[in-house]
Amino acid sequence: MPTSLTIENILDLDKYPIHDRENPTRGNIISHCKADLDKLMYCTIPAFVRPQALGEMAREASSLRKQAFDNNSRRNVYLQRKANPKLPKEHARNILSSTSTRMIAYDQIAENSPLKVFYHADEVRELIAAIVGAEVLYDNVDPYQPANYVCYDEGDRSSWHFDSDNSFTVTLMVQAAEIGGEFQMSPNARSDTDQNYSHVAQVLRGTRDETIVSVGREPGALCIFRGCNALHRVSEVRGNTMRIMGVFVYEREPGILGDPEINATIYGPRVA
Repeated sequence: MPTSLTIENILDLDKYPIHDRENPTRGNIISHCKADLDKLMYCTIPAFVRPQALGEMAREASSLRKQAFDNNSRRNVYLQRKANPKLPKEHARNILSSTSTRMIAYDQIAENSPLKVFYHADEVRELIAAIVGAEVLYDNVDPYQPANYVCYDEGDRSSWHFDSDNSFTVTLMVQAAEIGGEFQMSPNARSDTDQNYSHVAQVLRGTRDETIVSVGREPGALCIFRGCNALHRVSEVRGNTMRIMGVFVYEREPGILGDPEINATIYGPRVA
């Protein structure tokens, strides 16, 4: 990769001319993704990132693996680690599941990383804003959260959960696992006005499997999904190839920092 990266080094702007607001292809991408996001609660743009850039991201994440926080925990779908004794044992908030991921935070990633160049590119941010229906989006300014690598070694998984705050989540598949590592969703598992605890508990117990969809995620695919209301997980990874995801946090207001307690949970004691 060039020493000074630009978005042209990372994206094929001939195939995806997201830099040209007047280009009808850009408009088609936005309209198609908006329709899928509204109907399915997720949308994907396949082969969005050039293979050479993906290779550099995979090498970077692999080189940083020893610095990653091994986030092994039991949690409920609301990212809480303790049951609520005031609620019945079978309540959705009291069903804890095991999660194991390897978190590489923003401050551990080089400034000239293709992951950071991608994240900070105006063209990418403006495309995502148009897809999610935001007039403008801003980069998150937390020291740890804006752009991360989430890695899965053999046996790792991300249990069923909701994303806590953002109305949308943005991820990039950098490297797929040999076996497993499947991204699954139960769309519309809750709403802004109804936690739908009974439905959530049924998904967790495996009695509502008909609601679960698998989202294809080949390397280079960008995915935007409504993680706050869609229950989702990554199934157990098998094989010697580490599953690597890029995760990006954009905000509807400027100057947003993360919660220190949540940061310590996600990125480990060093950030406390």
